[in-house]
Amino acid sequence: MQERRRRLARAKFALPSFVTLLSIACGFASIVISVDNAAVGDPHDYRLAAILLVLAGVFDALDGFVARATNTQSEFGVQLDSIADVMNFGCAPGLLLYCYGYAQMAAAHPTLVRMGGLACFVFVACGALRLARFNVQVGRTDPRYFVGMPITAGAACVASVVVAWPDPLFTPVQGFLLMALMIAVGTLMVSTLRFPSSKQPKNAKLLVALAVCVVLLALLRTRFFALFFVFYVSATLLLNIAWRGGWRGIAPPRVIED
Repeated sequence: MQERRRRLARAKFALPSFVTLLSIACGFASIVISVDNAAVGDPHDYRLAAILLVLAGVFDALDGFVARATNTQSEFGVQLDSIADVMNFGCAPGLLLYCYGYAQMAAAHPTLVRMGGLACFVFVACGALRLARFNVQVGRTDPRYFVGMPITAGAACVASVVVAWPDPLFTPVQGFLLMALMIAVGTLMVSTLRFPSSKQPKNAKLLVALAVCVVLLALLRTRFFALFFVFYVSATLLLNIAWRGGWRGIAPPRVIED
């Protein structure tokens, strides 16, 4: 009986890591589909690769929930989760956007393709830096706000473009716009702008906002996600500007002296 309990305890501690591995599987599947589809340019496969990143984000949120629910938080789980985030929300979306945006232009615009690859690398590098900073700032910042855009939100932001417009890019103008998007989102991740977290106090306004999102999702479908991130980033920028101007209608982050 005692041996059985030990086995159950070990299995319980393995459960959050198993969920994290499911997240890694989704990220890896997205990479495989992106690479296989680079020469073909099938819009449905690009959209599938982007959706897999969203699914990876769902599992990423679930592993923490499972760990807290079963009281099996561990340093091993924290490190595994961080490594998974670099691949799922850094490398996988960077590669997806490179294949989606530049694979079809390789013959006609080789220089533009190299520039696009560099922009995608900037996104990946900024995501890795963002995660490293987050890991060393745990407990030293106001939990109601993230310092910089979370890497999961950054990945979802660029992936939403593929979900909304899955046809691969063909023109140089589109290529430059995609470069600007990748660099802008990367910059937001390593910035010191405060982005609201899920630990904000819940109230009736949040429920109204959620209802509006559901209605817009039903009306706009795949285009909703791109619109959501335009609003998310714009509202965050305006909020940070308002705080600097002295506005306190929404409480700014607490400064922790450490």
